Amino acid sequence: MNDMWAKDYADNYLDHYSFRHIMGPFNLLSGDLLEELTHLLCNRKQLSRAALHLLLVPQLRALSLEKCPGLVTSALCGHISARCQGLWKLDLSGAHQLPSKAVSETLICLPALRSLSLSGTLCDGCVIRTVAHHCRFLRHLDVSRCHFLSPAALLPLGGGASIVSYGCPSSVSNSTSKSPTFPSLPAHFSPPSLSSLLALDIGFGKEEGDLVAAAAFLLLSLPFLERVAMEGLAQACCLIQNRHFNKTNEFTDREGVPRLGEVWRHRQVMDKCSKKREVEEDEKEKKEEEGEILWEGYSSDSEEDSSRDEGPNFSQSQMEKKRRGRVLSQSDDDHLILSLKDVKAVSCDSLDSLSQLCPNIHSISVNIDDDEVTGGRSQRSLLAASLNTWSGQMRNLSLHYLGPLLDLLPALQISGSSLVSLTLEGVKTSPHTPLLDVIKACPRLRDLLIFAEPPTTPQEHEEDERGEQEEDQDLPQLSNLCSLTLKFSYEHSRMKPIMSWMSLKKVLKSLLSGSPLLEKLSLVSLPCPLNCVLQDVLRRGDLALHLYVDSTDVPPMPLGQLQHIDLQRTDVEMTTVKSLMQQTKRLRCIDVSYCWKISQAECFNCVTTSKVQLVWS
Repeated sequence: MNDMWAKDYADNYLDHYSFRHIMGPFNLLSGDLLEELTHLLCNRKQLSRAALHLLLVPQLRALSLEKCPGLVTSALCGHISARCQGLWKLDLSGAHQLPSKAVSETLICLPALRSLSLSGTLCDGCVIRTVAHHCRFLRHLDVSRCHFLSPAALLPLGGGASIVSYGCPSSVSNSTSKSPTFPSLPAHFSPPSLSSLLALDIGFGKEEGDLVAAAAFLLLSLPFLERVAMEGLAQACCLIQNRHFNKTNEFTDREGVPRLGEVWRHRQVMDKCSKKREVEEDEKEKKEEEGEILWEGYSSDSEEDSSRDEGPNFSQSQMEKKRRGRVLSQSDDDHLILSLKDVKAVSCDSLDSLSQLCPNIHSISVNIDDDEVTGGRSQRSLLAASLNTWSGQMRNLSLHYLGPLLDLLPALQISGSSLVSLTLEGVKTSPHTPLLDVIKACPRLRDLLIFAEPPTTPQEHEEDERGEQEEDQDLPQLSNLCSLTLKFSYEHSRMKPIMSWMSLKKVLKSLLSGSPLLEKLSLVSLPCPLNCVLQDVLRRGDLALHLYVDSTDVPPMPLGQLQHIDLQRTDVEMTTVKSLMQQTKRLRCIDVSYCWKISQAECFNCVTTSKVQLVWS
């Protein structure tokens, strides 16, 4: 590709001609293959400007240039606009040199977009207006880290004038507030039905409350929104729950959009209409099912008995559907239910309102401040009470807490049974931190990430190894775990971490031995020996393999599925690394940077004899 096609194009055409279409080696490939090839070249940092031009063909449906933002220029956007007008997904994250005008001109030519990521770009209000007017099928939008984008600039995503144009006339006319007219948006304008909006770390508003007001407006005006990451989100839920809409009148009048009271009433009307349609559809379906049952009843006595048996099941399913309908849109005129399922960066003091407004949440990221007390209750107790509301449905939980990990155990015991992903950031540990209890509370985990502070005091004594072996059979296992990250903070001036948590070895043995599906492993700056743990797990794998030497049904071996390993700042030795390479056939990369027992010469010899990428520094 680089030696022939890309070289010929670069030498003869790249900077001399601008083609609307290119007849080359890739125009006959399917869009899926082109997407996979582009993704592979980006990840390997092998995608050149000429090769990218050749890959821009009409059948391409997804283009992600996040890994090579330096290739994204105004000229490239012109090629995308001309050749890839059927794109469904576009990711230009990190292209901070790309003018917003070029982005807007490109989006006008991509009406079929479903997903757009502009994180870390020069995206501004002009780009958002273009999205609102031209990307009618857009479902996901990421504008995080766009510092030229103010909170008010996001308002066109909510529709603005369409709320007044298509709202309930009586509700609007009976309003005592006098909102301004909205000439900036046409009456027929309808915004995209976004289900995902990520807008963390954007620019500042003109006033302090702009973030909360903008978030509240978008929550009310985007009925299909399920995934949100915005500053001010939790406070916006409190505002909606308490209906303190008058606090935002100055903001909405200044920005020329309907006041939140009107938007709230419009949302109520729309929810009632949706519920009415659901009821009508349910009744129609029920009549059709009853007619089929009656018809089958006339056929034969056996079929009649059968239909009678199905009757209670049918009624039960209808009751379940109606119950679910009541959850999604309450009949109470004073209560509103939002469709949010995934929220990021919320604080504990707003979880109560969030749990009432959003009963369907299954993924949440919470910042916990242990110093704050709300209503006489600590934030940890508020967290546990709110998680109890979502008990049984929570799938992904991320907690940022600068206190002892022990404090989070009650909350994890409430929600842990259904979790598949758990992230704990900033937590403090001690030699007695109940990490095994955390594992027991979350038996279904597929991803476990812990970024922690190591114990400040060393463990007084190490447990007897014979006692450890006797207890090994009772240790909890995470049989579904695919990714494990355990990183401890460290001082850059210190080469070796202090071995202050020796009992952590037992936890590591439990996780590594009982997680045969593990694909990604990251153990950094551990406050306990790791080499002996890995050797023990590898020996157990060898013993198990010998037991099944004559069997065709061999169970997954510990560490056998690993693809990426990060063991920075640990006591791992080269003999253990070589054993991992031999036993783990799928291994692609292993990072042993700052491992003090591995020398540069050992790494060089290993690199020359192995296909696995070995990183050392």
